[in-house]
Formats: sequence, structure tokens, C-alpha cells
Amino acid sequence: MRFALPLGLALAVVSSAPALAAVGDQMPLKHVEWSFEGPLGTFNRADLQHGFQVYKEVCSACHSLNRVAFHTLSEEGGPGFTDPQMKAIAAAYKIPAGPNDKGETVDDKGQPLMRSGIPSDYFPAPFANEDAARAANGGALPPDLSIIVKARPGGPDYVYSIISGFGQKPPPGFKVTEGKYYNPYFIGWNIAMPPPLTDNQVTFADGAPAKIEDEAKAVVTFLSWTSEPHLEDRHRMGLGVMVFLIVLSGLLYFSYRRVWKDAH
Repeated sequence: MRFALPLGLALAVVSSAPALAAVGDQMPLKHVEWSFEGPLGTFNRADLQHGFQVYKEVCSACHSLNRVAFHTLSEEGGPGFTDPQMKAIAAAYKIPAGPNDKGETVDDKGQPLMRSGIPSDYFPAPFANEDAARAANGGALPPDLSIIVKARPGGPDYVYSIISGFGQKPPPGFKVTEGKYYNPYFIGWNIAMPPPLTDNQVTFADGAPAKIEDEAKAVVTFLSWTSEPHLEDRHRMGLGVMVFLIVLSGLLYFSYRRVWKDAH
């Protein structure tokens, strides 16, 4: 036996379906006008240096940057630190040392021997291994940030939206899992990472504003550079190729006209 739904109830069921399907779906990402986007885009040096500071003072407590060597901080196309500044940054980090002259890798207390970083070293991870990282983060593994912007759909807008998207009220009926946080830009809306930024959490040396949005934009710019450190070289090369092709096309056109002018 079939039962027909009243028209009003049927319309109500249909109209509620998209809303139900949308629970846990990622909210449209915030869009920022990034200086490095487009064929002629370049990195803003102030944002790169501010972003490095945000990474060092905030993000590095949980997230590694293990594909980035210290010497790149002073290379062309990078954040624009001087060589002495870069060496000072490297020296402030402690790197596991190799065996000493006695073949020892730990001290008399069983702690690994450490040394100051040098330009050829890579940023050290905040945890000794994956197990230690998960133990310190409620079972979640903080991702390495070296290429995070390239690795996530939405690129810089995605990372910016995630780290600046906390603090919103969950919709009625949505349950935030214990030990997690509501973030509508994260698929599923439950994210293990606590809100990483607060207003004026970082004090920039040049006195630049440091609201959450400013800190987020700066660190995303820095992570966009770590994800593609040769972006400016690629843009310059692309521009050169386009100019070459335009000039070549012009020369070929005039050569064609000259060769065939007597045939018309």
C-alpha cells in the first residue's frame, strides 16, 4: 500500500535536504589579494619576515619545517634577511650533533648531544618522532608546513581560512567532538588544532598591525614561499619567454611579408 505525502510536507523534506547535506561541508574559503599571485606576482618582503616571526614564535611549537634550510632565508627571492641575520637565526636553534671524538651521541645524563645550527642545516622538528608528536597533541599529528600551501586544495586561501576561522559559533544541532574545535573551513568542522593565533600575539619589530588577520596573512605568505621558493624566478622566466615569443612572432610576420610581397 502506498501513502502519498501531503504537498507541503513533501516540499519541506526536499527543501531541508541541501541543509542536511551541507552539515560538515567546507565553508567557501576566504579570499585574500596575495601579492605573489598572477604571472607577475612577487613576495612582499615585510610579510615574509613577519610570517617567519609568526612561524617561529607560534607555529614551530607543533609544526615542523623540515624541507627548509636556514641558508635560503638570505638567498635571492627569499625573505630578504642578511647573511649575518640568517646565521644568527640558525645559531639560535639546537641541532642534534653527530658522534663526538669519543663516538658518543648522548651526554652523561642520556640526553642527545646538541650543537648550534649552521646555514646548511634544516629547521629542526619540534618533536623527536611521530609518537612524541601525537602524544603531545591528543593523538593528532601536526603536519609539516614546508609545502602545506601547495599540498592543500585552495592553496593560500585554504591555509589562511583555517588559521583565521576559529571563534565562530557552531550551527544548532552540530556537536563539537570532545578535544576538538569548531572550524567551518575544515572538512567535517571538527579540527584537532586549537586556535593558533590571537590579536597581538606577535609583536612585529617595525610596529606593523598584528591582528589575527595580519598574523595569518603574514605566515601564509611565508609558507607560500617555503612551498615555492623559486616562484619569482619562474615568473621572471615566464615573462622573458612571453616577450621573446612576441618579438619572434613579429619578426616572422615581417619576414613573411617581405618574402611574399612580390607574389601579390
